Amino acid sequence: MLDAPALASVAYGEIASSIYFALGIIALHALGLTPVVLGVVGLLFLIVALSYAEGTASIRETGGAATFVRFAYNDFAGFLTGWVLFLDYLIVIALSALFFPHYLGLALGIDVIARHPGDVIAACVLIALIGASRLTRRTKLYTFGIAVALLDLVTQVLLVLLGFALLFSGSALTRGLSLGTSPSWHAIAFAVPLAMLAYTGLETVANLAEEVRRPGRDLPISLFSAISAVVVIYVLIALVGLSAFPAAHGTTALGTDWLRSPLMGIVSAIQLDVPHWFGQVLRVYVGLTGALVLLSAATTSISGFGRLAYSLGEHGQLPRVFGRLHRRTLVSPESVLAACAISIALLLGTSFLTNPVTFLASLFSFGVLLAFTAAQLAVVRLRRTHPHLERPFRVPLNVRMGGVDVPIPSLVGALLTAAVFVDSMATHIGARYGGPVWLLAGLVVYLLVRRAKGAGLLEHIVSADEHVLPPEAEFSRILVPMKLGEIGEEMVATAVKLAEDGRAVVEAVYVIKVPLDQPLDAPLFDLEEQAAASLAEAAALGRDHGVEIICRTVRARALGDAIVEAAAENGSDLIVMGSSPRWRRQSRFFSPTVDYVLRKSSAEVLIVAFPQGVLEDA
Repeated sequence: MLDAPALASVAYGEIASSIYFALGIIALHALGLTPVVLGVVGLLFLIVALSYAEGTASIRETGGAATFVRFAYNDFAGFLTGWVLFLDYLIVIALSALFFPHYLGLALGIDVIARHPGDVIAACVLIALIGASRLTRRTKLYTFGIAVALLDLVTQVLLVLLGFALLFSGSALTRGLSLGTSPSWHAIAFAVPLAMLAYTGLETVANLAEEVRRPGRDLPISLFSAISAVVVIYVLIALVGLSAFPAAHGTTALGTDWLRSPLMGIVSAIQLDVPHWFGQVLRVYVGLTGALVLLSAATTSISGFGRLAYSLGEHGQLPRVFGRLHRRTLVSPESVLAACAISIALLLGTSFLTNPVTFLASLFSFGVLLAFTAAQLAVVRLRRTHPHLERPFRVPLNVRMGGVDVPIPSLVGALLTAAVFVDSMATHIGARYGGPVWLLAGLVVYLLVRRAKGAGLLEHIVSADEHVLPPEAEFSRILVPMKLGEIGEEMVATAVKLAEDGRAVVEAVYVIKVPLDQPLDAPLFDLEEQAAASLAEAAALGRDHGVEIICRTVRARALGDAIVEAAAENGSDLIVMGSSPRWRRQSRFFSPTVDYVLRKSSAEVLIVAFPQGVLEDA
């Protein structure tokens, strides 16, 4: 469904949204070195993305790092990776919701929601409303995400241009800067793990691997272009912010007065140098845009939580209820409820702390650094354990070791993220105590689930969708309903391939739908010609591949009923059908005919659902 531009837009929107809540907390500790810290961590993030691009392009399953860690090691390692990623999703939901009322309140002049405890109450209400919305309908993730990403980019570029024109000052950037003193070495070590909070969203993008049209090309192009743009924008916005609020006496107003709405702080500084009316418009525009971006980040993080829960539930790592799809919400409703309830609990529980934002950011660094390290090591291990795995994209700069091409960026990236993880555990109380408690809770959940299933800790549980058809499935008679056009050709080709592998007979049936106002034997010359042409194509394709194809025409009032009856009459054990993408833009996923056959046929039904933009006219 997604091509490179669409995925790049989604990736930019996901990753760039974090600047709205991360800039202030990083500036509070890194002071004048904030642009440097953001740039260095951004380069590390880019190295990590190389491994993600290879892993997700090679193993196109929902689950992100948890999936290819499971493939590389075992189910327990995959679960632990997924469990810490749950924590990151929950923290992004909580922080996005917590900062939302600050941007909205400053934009509309509603002070009560822009200060404590009004912001916490508003955040909890917002999460509950998002959850209620997700339980009743599927979000328009792609179109909405792309629009928000473009709006976000325009807003950030506008602030950079206005900031450099009106605020930028080289002397202000270096004012009070003394490496090792202001900021201290401890403050720098404290700030580096926090900077990981500025680059959220990689997992959400990785979870879209199954919907990428050309993974070997589109995934790396979209990821690297989006991340490169984000790093540049972050550094430029940090330069503008510190020009407006230079570090002095070991602090900066960007990390104190404007901690929970740092971009609105930049707007307040710009307002001093522009006409009053323009400043007011800018304040409302940036505030509303920030609120919309944060709303989108919270919404897509709930969806990402649900996709990850589905993957773990499918493989016996969470209760089976999380691995069941729902027609209305797509993901499991239980996962939506869990994400909302736990993120609200995080907000309420940390609201009594002196620095709740710092605590949540510390917890985030614990989860993301563990996951990033595991993901990169998994890519290295997969090169050895699955050397013949198709890899549409490979991490560059490899060295031959023991007969295997080992990706140097993945090894270096794993060492760096592991080092930052140690830094986080040494300097952050939240990571040191909160992280292990979360892991212990996950271990209890995993042990209970495995005990209920009677499975071992490391045992691999096969998902129902790991194979399109069971390996032992053998079909003797395959029915393929015919139609003119590319979809019809693809269905015949699919049936012929299956028959060729299993030495089955293919029956091509063309159903002529007779209007209700005419008798069944009414002369319909045009439709009969179409049927003959379509069946002739099928027969020719069968001859080319040495597959017997029995062709026949059936007259009926309803297509679905005729297909089901034809399969029953001839003892067909498999029906092969195609589904046009236009139905997935409407309320139903499949056409009424396909839906009828699925519900009524006693034979197995294989459906090829074509992606958006492919065979749209067929």
